[in-house]
Amino acid sequence: MYFMKKAEKVVSDYNGYDYKKIFWEDADRKYEDMADRLAIRKLLPKKMKNFVDIAGGYGRLAKEYLNRAEKVTIFDYSKTELADAKKEFGDRISTKQGDIYNLPFKDNTFDGMIMVRATHHFKDMKKVMSELNRVLKPGGILVIEVANKRTLPKMFRYWFKKSKVNPFDKKPSNLKELNGDGFFNYHPKYIEDLFKKQNFEILDVLSVSNFRSQRLKKMFKTKTLVKMEKAAQKPLSYVRFAPSIYYKLVKLDKSGK
Repeated sequence: MYFMKKAEKVVSDYNGYDYKKIFWEDADRKYEDMADRLAIRKLLPKKMKNFVDIAGGYGRLAKEYLNRAEKVTIFDYSKTELADAKKEFGDRISTKQGDIYNLPFKDNTFDGMIMVRATHHFKDMKKVMSELNRVLKPGGILVIEVANKRTLPKMFRYWFKKSKVNPFDKKPSNLKELNGDGFFNYHPKYIEDLFKKQNFEILDVLSVSNFRSQRLKKMFKTKTLVKMEKAAQKPLSYVRFAPSIYYKLVKLDKSGK
């Protein structure tokens, strides 16, 4: 599904990798998938003219936006994933392959955009947000999921000296033990300041995948976890403790309106 490129080096190349089967189906991530969908349904505009799914891979979330947009593009680095998306959705979508740091779109192209389960691959979030801002029209909506550094499990691991990563430090963390090339998490304060500096206004926030736990999955059925998730996403957004924080952003014009 995903990619990023710096100095001509691909850091996370999903070409030839069956992301759908290996990551989602074989690993039984039905709850996480539904948690994402609940958030997107709440945050994404009902009607859009020109929409893009950044790092959209094989189109896992396409059914959540196909009926909301007149024109849909899925962008990714992986040709394998984009081919799977095209096979699944045909003429209902366009696909575009490229580099997140140099998006192959003209300025002010889209009025709607999502980017889900991608930020953990980014070392240079400032550059990424600059590119997303560039291709989004003033007044356009971006729904973005951010890998959270400040979760409760990470706090406990830090307090009990099970981890050296300080979840209260606002600098991004790089968890190389999960991925040799880097696996980045972001403090809510850091990422929200970055949004503002990149000329975005935060319209809404949701706490997502609040019950992401193998123990809870053994205790409760997926249907029950999803019901709990639906009730928790907005109330828990105020504490920003979930593994995934969803933001609904609007691009301001040059005057800041």
